[in-house]
Amino acid sequence: MRIWRDLYPVLALFMASHKNKLLIGALLAAVTVLSGMALLGLSGWFITATAIAGLNVSLAFMFDVFMPSAGIRLLALGRTALRYAERLVTHDATLAVLADLRERLFLGWARPEAARRLLARPAQLLFRLTGDIDALDTLYLRILVPLGSALAAALVTGIALSFMDVWLGAGIAIWLIVTGLGIAYVIARAAHRAARRRSYGMEALRARSIDLVAGQTELLMVGRLHAQTVSLAAADGYLARADDALNKLEARAGAAYGVIGSLTLLATLLTVALLMEKGAIGVPVAALALLLVLTVMEPFAAVRRGALELGRTLLAARRLAPRLQDDAPAVVPAQAAVLFLPEDLILSLQHVRAHPAGTQASGASVLQDICLTMDRHQRVALIGASGAGKSTLMAVIAGELAAQAGTVQVAAHSLLTQRTELFQDSLRDNLRLAAPAANDSLLWDVLQTAGLADDVAKMPNGLDTRLGEGGLGLSGGQLRRLALARLLLRDVPLWLLDEPTEGLDPQTARDVLQRLAAQASGRSILLATHVRREAALADRLVCMEHGRIVKDVMRGDTGFDLLLNTLRPD
Repeated sequence: MRIWRDLYPVLALFMASHKNKLLIGALLAAVTVLSGMALLGLSGWFITATAIAGLNVSLAFMFDVFMPSAGIRLLALGRTALRYAERLVTHDATLAVLADLRERLFLGWARPEAARRLLARPAQLLFRLTGDIDALDTLYLRILVPLGSALAAALVTGIALSFMDVWLGAGIAIWLIVTGLGIAYVIARAAHRAARRRSYGMEALRARSIDLVAGQTELLMVGRLHAQTVSLAAADGYLARADDALNKLEARAGAAYGVIGSLTLLATLLTVALLMEKGAIGVPVAALALLLVLTVMEPFAAVRRGALELGRTLLAARRLAPRLQDDAPAVVPAQAAVLFLPEDLILSLQHVRAHPAGTQASGASVLQDICLTMDRHQRVALIGASGAGKSTLMAVIAGELAAQAGTVQVAAHSLLTQRTELFQDSLRDNLRLAAPAANDSLLWDVLQTAGLADDVAKMPNGLDTRLGEGGLGLSGGQLRRLALARLLLRDVPLWLLDEPTEGLDPQTARDVLQRLAAQASGRSILLATHVRREAALADRLVCMEHGRIVKDVMRGDTGFDLLLNTLRPD
């Protein structure tokens, strides 16, 4: 019952998205196995019948060699074509289902607060996206398809042998199903723990390898590099022991299927010998029966690999099932994405309450009853001491954090933070994250506007220059200008800037701010800052304390300059 509960969401996804392909693939696999059995059986019958006919001149002239030989050629060619078609259909359907599953996971991780979970457990979630999803191809390719083929082979063999002797056919069919599936069940039970251990070991090995490679500098500085290598070796040893256990079980399963096959062949040989002695069948038919039984264990042997990996498949399905069952978008009761803003507003927050991850258990709300509106073409600076709630409010507006109460209405926007997210890829592709269809001419234009075009032009490969992880190879100022260029690629009415020049030297910071101001014409800006040079861009200051808005003043109002001067100078 638990197995069905774990597998049902995965099976439902398989059948919902590519049902026809999967059924056709399973049918092709069964027909391929049966055609192989028929080919060997007919070939054995034909060789035996031809040899017997050759011993008698009259039989030799009467024996029809053309029909059996044509059938053998047809089965040989058909089996090859069927095998190709079966592999093409089954693998295409499986890969399509796994692609759909990865898309679901990506959509789930794009929901509010998902980024924090990704940062907290990157290696584990990466394993869900790769190892766990890859494990699910076993469910169809190595369990369901071979199982269906094996059952079809046992039933067809039983039916064929029944034409010689009913009891022989029924006995062989029942024997094959009981022993073939019985061995697979025993192996699956025995391998369950080892398969799970292998999955855990692989996950630990990947995570510790990533930690070693990505954090080797920090590990060396704190004297933990050797300890991390020891931990990595321990994970590798754990994985090796699990592999050894699975290899031993596979060898035992192969031996068990070999014994069952030999016993089946021996029983069939004795039975057909008795039938021949009674004159019920001839030698060619006896050869056909023996060759059918000789090949019928082949599809059962294919079930062996699936039985060994069933534990890993169940573990992957159990991990992914909660995400698969959540077909609907995440419920965010406080965030009304379908509400329409009035034409004169770019942002509207009404009685918003929110807290970042980690504070929910204590019941503390970082944002409390926030009400804020912004007119179009307005520039607003959120100011306040560290911990006042500025970044949390920006996260709610950007959709990275779900509000617990109130309504959030915001126009299309782009977010620029003090941290520039870049990937180990070309400079061109890092820019195109904001506009996938952008051509090189547009990319050079935004680089020129951001003040980075000359630096890129001096690079040996220009836009094709490969960046390291996190933008390694660029200075802090170049990283911020690249982030500015990416911001300019998106034609949106609202810019959200979270401490955009933090960590830059004063000269570079002023240059970035001047370029932002020059390109902000016709757009609204909401920036969070505690630096005077950034807040000076705004024509409205909104001061926050302890998750509440305590002051809201416009440029020209009494107290605007006093409030601006309370911020940290350059």
